[in-house]
Amino acid sequence: MANYSRTSPYANTPMWGEFLDQWQGIVIPADQTDAVYQIDKPYNFRPDKLAYDMYQDAGLWWVFAVRNPDVIIDPILDFTTDKIIYVPTRKVIQQTIGT
Repeated sequence: MANYSRTSPYANTPMWGEFLDQWQGIVIPADQTDAVYQIDKPYNFRPDKLAYDMYQDAGLWWVFAVRNPDVIIDPILDFTTDKIIYVPTRKVIQQTIGT
């Protein structure tokens, strides 16, 4: 049985042998420290690059979609230049997922 790290979007999802059960999402709550960010051209379709530049962890690419579910449905294809999103601080992520 594989276990996913705390930084994975599947960290809370139970496993059935080698298979994932129904996804148990992680909620990144709104916080007064969230930054309002307009996605720049170098990050077009690249949430992993922004996650690396902001958090030094490209594996946190999914945080932007989870924090902005009304704006980013597809975490890659909806991550487009000039879209305005909320970006949580590293501290909020650490408190939420326990890293």
